[in-house]
Order: sequence, then structure tokens, then C-alpha cells
Amino acid sequence: MRLQDKVAIITGAARGIGGEMAKLFAKEGAKVIAADMAPLSYEAENVEYYPLNVTDGEACRTLTQYAKEKYGHIDILVNNAGITRDAMTRKMTDEQWDLVIDINLKGVFNLTRYVGPLMEEQGGGSIISISSVVGEYGNIGQANYAATKAGVMGLTKSWAKEFARKGIPVRVNAIAPGYVMTDMMKTVPEELLKKFASQTMLGRLGQPEEIAKAALFLASDDASYVTGHILSVNGGMRL
Repeated sequence: MRLQDKVAIITGAARGIGGEMAKLFAKEGAKVIAADMAPLSYEAENVEYYPLNVTDGEACRTLTQYAKEKYGHIDILVNNAGITRDAMTRKMTDEQWDLVIDINLKGVFNLTRYVGPLMEEQGGGSIISISSVVGEYGNIGQANYAATKAGVMGLTKSWAKEFARKGIPVRVNAIAPGYVMTDMMKTVPEELLKKFASQTMLGRLGQPEEIAKAALFLASDDASYVTGHILSVNGGMRL
């Protein structure tokens, strides 16, 4: 019960990595607000669905107020919501660029701008944002996605300094997953999945619950001296 009596907001929590985080955090004792535009694909005790479009700044402010009024505090924020709209740069449309930037980068800013100061006021908290191996190394056909995930790393390092500048233990970290077997990856041809697996030292793709366990560590007091860190969970990927 490493998150006993803690309150967590997790975005993009309808399924996949976000869903695994919500279920694991609740199992470890947290009250979880699972925010997503889509309904939850699962049921779990102490997991509450909250409809949210992270690109809507006012909606993010309302969610923060709702959580504070209902529980009195917010201890954990996981910025997990994200999308891809892949295309080679010469063919990428304004819509593809703007949508990925709005959700993957501005969406992270929108919620943290309210939750971060609240954590300062209440005396501490843990903010975790989901980046990507693509943000670390780049990838052909994913310039928009890579830009957002690299941006998340910059936000993480800036916020780690900003929210702790008064000596208050607001910890801000990011996780950079490698290729993980989410529903999105299940549509990738088998030969490509084998190629991705061969690029890792462990010789396999990750599972959503493995990313969730990394997030659990960063959210818990076990990581009380970890901040401003980008945790790569990629099986030893070699690009």
C-alpha cells in the first residue's frame, strides 16, 4: 500500500499505460481520478472516471478544483494523455502538427499549471509526465511527436526547479518508455514488432504494466530523493 491515502490524477487513463497506472495506483491505496475523453475500458475500485480534454485549459482548472474540493489535496499527477499523427515532414499537415502539439505538450502544461502550485501550497507532491524514447533519439516520420516528447523533458527539468525553489518537496520527473505493447502497437505488422524487439538488449517489447510500475515508484515515497529525472524504461533500446 505504497500510496495509502494519496489522491492521484492520471490523464489518458481510459486504457493502455494510463489504465494500468490507474488500476495499480488504486491497488496500492490511492484514490484515482482517471481523466480521459473516452470512457474507461475497465472497472476498478477507487478509480473514478472524469471526462477531460487536456487541450482545454479551463477544463483542466475545473478538474483541479474538483479534486481539491472532493479530497482536500492532490498528491500525484500523471500526464499520460498523448496521440500520434505520423507523416514525413514534407507531407505533414498543419492539422497533424497542431493536434499532436496541443495534446502531447500543451495538454501537459494545461494541467500542471494548476496542480503544481497547489502542491506547493499543500507542502509537496509528485508530478510524472510520460515522454518517449522518440523524444530522446528522434524517429523518421514522427517529427511532431518527437518534438512534444522532447518538450516534455524540458518541462520536467524546468518544473523540478520551479516548484521546489522554496524548499517544498514537489518532485517532478518523467518516464521515457520504449516500444510498449499497447492497443496501438497491436496494429503494427509482426515483422516490425520483431525488428523493434531486436533493438533492445532484453530482446522483447515492454508491457503497459511495466511502465505503470515505474510510475508507481516515482509517485511513492520510495522516490523521495528523485526529482528532475528522466527514467528510461525501454529494455535497453539501441537506436
